Amino acid sequence: MQTSKSFRLDDFIAGWIGGASSVVVGHPLDTVKTRLQAGKGYKNTLHCVLTIYRKETVAGFFKGMSFPLASITLYNSAVFGFFSNTQRLISKHRYGDGRHPCSMLDLTVASMLTGLMSVGLGAPVDLVKIRLQMQTQMVLAENLHLAGNVSSGTNIPLRSVDLPGQRVYRGPIHCISSILQAEGLQGLYRGAGAMILRDVPGYTLYFIPYTIFCDLLKPDAAASSLHPCSIWLAGGLAGSISWVTATPADVVKSRMQADAQLQRKYRGILHCIVHSYKTEGAQVFFRGASVNAIRGFPMSATMFLTYELSLQFFRSL
Repeated sequence: MQTSKSFRLDDFIAGWIGGASSVVVGHPLDTVKTRLQAGKGYKNTLHCVLTIYRKETVAGFFKGMSFPLASITLYNSAVFGFFSNTQRLISKHRYGDGRHPCSMLDLTVASMLTGLMSVGLGAPVDLVKIRLQMQTQMVLAENLHLAGNVSSGTNIPLRSVDLPGQRVYRGPIHCISSILQAEGLQGLYRGAGAMILRDVPGYTLYFIPYTIFCDLLKPDAAASSLHPCSIWLAGGLAGSISWVTATPADVVKSRMQADAQLQRKYRGILHCIVHSYKTEGAQVFFRGASVNAIRGFPMSATMFLTYELSLQFFRSL
């Protein structure tokens, strides 16, 4: 697994295993979060959950999961592998030894670089996932171009038009090809700017709290490893902190990515922020925060626990 003293492959493999487990645990609540942030007609989290269940059954919560399961595993592999190896490179450069413990500044730099790197891989994955999650939403009348059919002074009583069974995308591959044909390669990176605003500070508030909580939960300073329950708790708390603080940027990202070309509503990040604020108030940027807090805990707890245990297993071989 180890190719050099500074670069290790086992971090990537452990990250892949951790990513797969976290997707299965977190996808149902991720669907709820996306619908709340980018959808219409939901009063609150419970109403959203009940609506999805009544209209789409349990399968509705797992809509669009096949693509994240295949891709987010690779994404998390890259994130954890990059973060761990970046730490070792920084330690080797600053202290002459890749095994030297990183300072808080070193961890911050490694976290921010990881967040920046993650957007290149994660933006297309998130875009496809959100498009698949959102395609069962009702087609809003405000997004339908009915010029010539309705006079400007006419008041349309219907707020939405339900088109059951009408699916824009047949699956992940069809979604990718459709976006490429309609918008080109840049279409897959719609919302990437908002994702940078989310992930650079987001990963800093992910890895730093995890490190701090792990240190606090160690039975003594000399202990080399943590109990699995401590890893689970530290990872869960770090995930909740990261996702709650990232919610405003996550709302903007979700809206930008759900904004398909045929019903394009936002010209850019700033327009999305201003338009959302003017039409729905400041509270819109915290929509889905409770779901993020709840979802972030089991997802990250599972991620870090599976990652650390996998790492221990590989390094014991």
